[in-house]
Amino acid sequence: MDRRAFLAAGSVTAAAPLLGWPGLSAAAAEPTDGLASQLPVNFWSDGLGLGPAQYARQLQAAVDAGGWSPDNYSNGGLVADIERAFAQRLGKPAAVYLPSGTLANHLAVRTLARGDRRVLVQADSHLYNDSGDGAATLSGLNLVPLAEGRATLTVEDVAPWIERAARGRVPNPVGVISVESPVRRLDHAMADLAQTERLSTFARDRGIRLHLDGARLFNLPLHTGRSVADIAALFDTVYVSLWKHFNGTAGAVLAGDEATIAGLSHMRRMFGASLPQAWPTLALVPTHLARYEDDYAKSWAAADSVIARLEASGRFHARKLENGTSRFFLSAPGADLDALSGRAAQRGVLLPGGPPEGTELAMQVNPSLLRWSPDRVADVLLASLSA
Repeated sequence: MDRRAFLAAGSVTAAAPLLGWPGLSAAAAEPTDGLASQLPVNFWSDGLGLGPAQYARQLQAAVDAGGWSPDNYSNGGLVADIERAFAQRLGKPAAVYLPSGTLANHLAVRTLARGDRRVLVQADSHLYNDSGDGAATLSGLNLVPLAEGRATLTVEDVAPWIERAARGRVPNPVGVISVESPVRRLDHAMADLAQTERLSTFARDRGIRLHLDGARLFNLPLHTGRSVADIAALFDTVYVSLWKHFNGTAGAVLAGDEATIAGLSHMRRMFGASLPQAWPTLALVPTHLARYEDDYAKSWAAADSVIARLEASGRFHARKLENGTSRFFLSAPGADLDALSGRAAQRGVLLPGGPPEGTELAMQVNPSLLRWSPDRVADVLLASLSA
């Protein structure tokens, strides 16, 4: 039995009830088969892709179920529960809630840098591309982009820049190395773990701190055979998104040691990010944290079954990345992909939009696949090839 099949056979069933679905226990996490079959399967989201009405019903059910209390300006209550839960899962002594991953990455490198203002990052990382130069503008950090087009940042990439920064006419030592894995801009490819371990040892031997943008970190155990805590141990801080996998509407957790995390709740306020009440965005997170890794493994098992059916038909071709995680690419030679997507959506399977004149759909694997049988998903896609 391979790793994917082994994890897919875990203790959480694929059709457990969904929080808040009418007539079901509020403590459950997915609809029963009958109700699940009325919900769409989506190939574009990291999570279940809950719409406003679905989220509102589940939020009401979570409130009715109780067992937690609201936060006050993002402190205490459910927020503190989530901070403790993620710190434990990540193997870190402490964690702090932040309303966005952008702020989590920023505060991590700002805090770790101390007086060493140069930060080495991947050229394709979120921190470098999607933060509006916030680290430079708001915290005076100099981000140096490396390894363009590659998910793995290696010792060979960083060593010349560390030497150059330390021996310049005006020394400006590197304070932080930031790694994103998986890398969204590279189709969710993951950094090579052996190379990352080398990088971690190299940096720590030189007193350089390390941060992991692990927004989608909880996908990696399936593909690496290593726990999230094992991976997080290579870094001083790690950020995890609360909405991508865990079906919150927003939010992030940043974990690290006590000294690093201490005071970040005050810095959160300084950046205008202490929400008066964060609990409405987070109430679904604990349930999905408890089950996500099992559900993700089962989702890939279902996706592999769909792929096998589609390829056996001779009408579709699937392609996976060598170092991929949650994405595969689907082509249908001779088919109009926009028309295919429109017809599939009418039948309840939501496909991602493709680039103009593209020949492949970038298919995202997520637990919404567990709502239907693989055969039903494959039947819809085959039927959607023609009007």
